[in-house]
Amino acid sequence: MRIHRVEIEGFGPFRARQTVDLDAYADDGIFLISGRTGAGKSSILDAICFALYGSAPRYEDGGDKRLRSDHAEPEDPTEVALEFTTGGRTWRIERSPEFFRPKKRGEGFTPQKAEARMFERVDGEWIGRASRPVDVGTLIDEVIGLTQQQFLQVILLAQGRFARFLLAKNDERQALLRTLFGTKRFEEYEKALDERRKDALARVESQGQALTARLDHAEGTARDILEPLDGDPSLDERIGWIGRAALRARHLAEEADAHQQQAMRALTAAEAVHSERTAQRDKQQRRDTARETLAGLEERAGEIAALRAERDAAQRAEPVRAPKDAAGRALVALNAANDSLDDARASWGDAAQAHGDAAALDEFIGAAQQRIGGWLPLREVETRLDLDEQTLVALREQAQDAARRATDLDERAKALPAERERIQAALDRATHAAATLDSVTQSVTVLETQLAAARSVAALAEAQRAAFDALQQAKTRKAEAETHHADLQARRFAGMAGELAAELVDGEACAVCGSTSHPAPATRGDDAVTVEDVDGADAARREATAAYEAANAAYTDADRTHSDAQKDAGGRTVDDLTAALDATRTELETAEAAATEKERLTAERTALDAEEQRHDAERATVIAERSDLDARIQAASAALEKDRAAVAEARGDADSVAARIDAEQCLVVLAGAYAEAQREAARAEKAAVDATEALQVAVDEAGFDDASAAIAALRGAAERAALDARIQDHDTALAATRSTLLELELEVLPEELVDIAQSAAAVDDAKAAWSLAVKEHTTASERARGLEDAVRRIDDAHTQIAELAAEAAEIKRLADTVAGRANNSKRMKLETFVLAAELEEIVAAANVRLGEMSADRYRLQHTDALAARGAASGLGLEVMDQFTGRARPAHSLSGGETFLASLALALGLAEVVTSRAGGIRLDTLFIDEGFGSLDAETLDTAMRTLDELRQGGRTVGIISHVEAMKEQIPAQLRVEQTPQGWSRVVQDGVHQHAAAAL
Repeated sequence: MRIHRVEIEGFGPFRARQTVDLDAYADDGIFLISGRTGAGKSSILDAICFALYGSAPRYEDGGDKRLRSDHAEPEDPTEVALEFTTGGRTWRIERSPEFFRPKKRGEGFTPQKAEARMFERVDGEWIGRASRPVDVGTLIDEVIGLTQQQFLQVILLAQGRFARFLLAKNDERQALLRTLFGTKRFEEYEKALDERRKDALARVESQGQALTARLDHAEGTARDILEPLDGDPSLDERIGWIGRAALRARHLAEEADAHQQQAMRALTAAEAVHSERTAQRDKQQRRDTARETLAGLEERAGEIAALRAERDAAQRAEPVRAPKDAAGRALVALNAANDSLDDARASWGDAAQAHGDAAALDEFIGAAQQRIGGWLPLREVETRLDLDEQTLVALREQAQDAARRATDLDERAKALPAERERIQAALDRATHAAATLDSVTQSVTVLETQLAAARSVAALAEAQRAAFDALQQAKTRKAEAETHHADLQARRFAGMAGELAAELVDGEACAVCGSTSHPAPATRGDDAVTVEDVDGADAARREATAAYEAANAAYTDADRTHSDAQKDAGGRTVDDLTAALDATRTELETAEAAATEKERLTAERTALDAEEQRHDAERATVIAERSDLDARIQAASAALEKDRAAVAEARGDADSVAARIDAEQCLVVLAGAYAEAQREAARAEKAAVDATEALQVAVDEAGFDDASAAIAALRGAAERAALDARIQDHDTALAATRSTLLELELEVLPEELVDIAQSAAAVDDAKAAWSLAVKEHTTASERARGLEDAVRRIDDAHTQIAELAAEAAEIKRLADTVAGRANNSKRMKLETFVLAAELEEIVAAANVRLGEMSADRYRLQHTDALAARGAASGLGLEVMDQFTGRARPAHSLSGGETFLASLALALGLAEVVTSRAGGIRLDTLFIDEGFGSLDAETLDTAMRTLDELRQGGRTVGIISHVEAMKEQIPAQLRVEQTPQGWSRVVQDGVHQHAAAAL
């Protein structure tokens, strides 16, 4: 992967757009990123990481919003663009974090969402491949193939990440390697195996408990058929006893079955004898019953003959029923018609004082209906005379109201011009006063910001001085600790011969020269320095260095904060700013009041314009309304007079037209009723005569002497059916009884009844014996089957438990081995074992670099020594010191030695991780670390190692403050702070568009 270009705008300390052209350093291969502390050197690396992954290593806990430059104005953008080539394809990423920008409408701010876009260069043009952050992230995974953690370990080696891997504890190093090599799945294997182990043991225990329960139940069932075992029998003895009990139970069941079959045969024989005697007694009883029934039927012969005669007469009289009913109905109708005629004659005579036939009445009805038809329309006119008069009065009142409104509108129209002139004059004055509102508002905001900054200058200056004093003290302590540590190391190296000589034993080979004789061993001085002394001094040196770096960072922050406050105050005092702010706020209040007055007057003028238009429209409407009302009043008055004359003529002597119509309609109703009653009486009389004649004809045809005899013989359908049923039942019973008696008499049965009590008792005794035998057989069979089934289940469970126990033991051994338990003497888990192999490969790659940088004195080596107090082991690192021939912990190295070992390990880790990621070629590499801990000779060695990294066209960028490196590396990229506080990028010999923008 080769990075070509980085563009930064509104990001970190960079306000204006900065362009870093890394291709400009391709010929040199290595370049230095320099600048004052806090200028923004590391922010360039942050921008690269943010462009690729959407976050930066130094802001992992602060959130993306901190990435936006504090120097950016609200309208300024924040964006990072990165161009790179990997796998023969060239890409460009443009990414912006989430931040707050001014609203396009109204006041205040609104969140600007994070954005990301990714393009590919095809035939010299950028082609869009992704336009959302999530899509860009997916495409980055496909194109680069490195996670952010891997990228930070192999390409962008940020501050504080070198020594972390070298000095980490076993579990910390495991966590980092797990992330880089994706071995978390081995931990999941371990958990899965442990769950299988627990499940297998639980199944063995559960099956054992089930087997014990089955044995207890089977022993309880067989306790009364076999002698129980003595003492505390074993599992096999208990299983064997259950088997013998099952055999004994099966034998007892077979004996019970034979007894049951014998009882069944005895019961069958007894039931056959009893059945035969019972059948003979039944026939005797049926014979005697048939004799008694026949005698009773023969005694009822006369009664049945009378019923048969009654039934036959009813059948002959049935045709008379319909004529009889018709004659009765005709007589009832005739009587009703005569009654109605009398009532109608009386009503008509009272109303008209005259009689007449139906034809005269019909003529009267026709003439009356014609008169009523002529009066009906005038009845409707009469009902609305009062309403029409009220309507006429209302129209006249509306005409008067329209006249008054027209007068009022004319008066208001005369006053509108003067009101318009007054509003316009006041509006002009308010508009002029409100014109300064925006400028005065901006002035208040600027003065408030400057005043707040001016008030904080004194306190920030004191904090700056305190931070500077603390920095000087930390610097002195750091120098003293480094001097003390170097002195102890020198004294230890000087006394190394005496220390080695103290371990010599006569007759044993020397670890240095191999000689077994030691004629003149060196002696140790009284002031000999021990390893513990050196380690203690080194710890104190590291602590002092950390305190110095913290104090330096604190001073940088305090200095930057103080400078920012001075710039924000604009060089003015608190008193000047306070007075200016008060005066400006007064101007603001005046301008705001004028703006409010302007809005009110504008609305008043608009309302006046609308009112004038409304008055014109209303006046035209009122004039048209008055003309319409006058025409309607004239027409309504003429129609009312005409309706009054017509109603008076139709009313006559009656109180009203409606009363005259009601009286005439009453006469029409009475006349119609009288005429209809005459016609209905004539029809009813004729129908009665016809019905009487038809009844007599039917009586003659039925053969009766007169109508009364025929009517007396009539029976209903239910009565006739009952007579038929009684006759039929008697005839059927008589024939059946004679047939049955004849059949039984032919068998010649004894006259005296057969006794069946003795045979019934024999059947009951046989049945009781059989039931007892069945019960005994059922009990014995169920017990035998239960024990046999128990034997099978117990044998199956015993076999299954043995198989489960063997499987559980096998799973337990595997789970304990993978989890680092039991016989695993190193207590090394499977994941740790895999990572240990990766670590050995990393160490091998690192030792190539470390041997060159340490003149073959130091060599890293992986150790799987068992950790103290039972802790997990397998990922240890130690340093082999060729001067002593002994391994030592990495924490015992000096600051410079730690840096060299950490750098070598980081480069080795980068090579291995890269190969695991698919063999990605590293054409660009950045190193951000303190080279200041190296002496001149070691620095030269480190520089030679770094110089070798650029072989094959690789470009290496280094961030450092060391002056010697500035002299050795001619290609440099400087990050400078402008007087305004933000930073810019300067590349020697490279045209900077951003610099021109500043």
